[in-house]
Amino acid sequence: MREQRKRLVGVVTSDKMDKTVVVAVTTTKRHPKYGKVLRLVKKYKAHDEANECRTGDRVQIIESKPMSRHKRFAVVSVLERAK
Repeated sequence: MREQRKRLVGVVTSDKMDKTVVVAVTTTKRHPKYGKVLRLVKKYKAHDEANECRTGDRVQIIESKPMSRHKRFAVVSVLERAK
């Protein structure tokens, strides 16, 4: 069976919690009637076991079992470090 877990790419907006980061994932969607391209931003709390992510890093997150009330994703890898 193939893996059904979601993989998302986003930017870390907060690293102030212990072993948790907030990742903002941006997606684009076309308005159904007017055709305008809308940019939607959704924030996810993700588990960061090693506390390696910093604000501004581009990271890949994957869906996982619930780790707390709001945390349902885990950081897979850091794709690009903040400047």
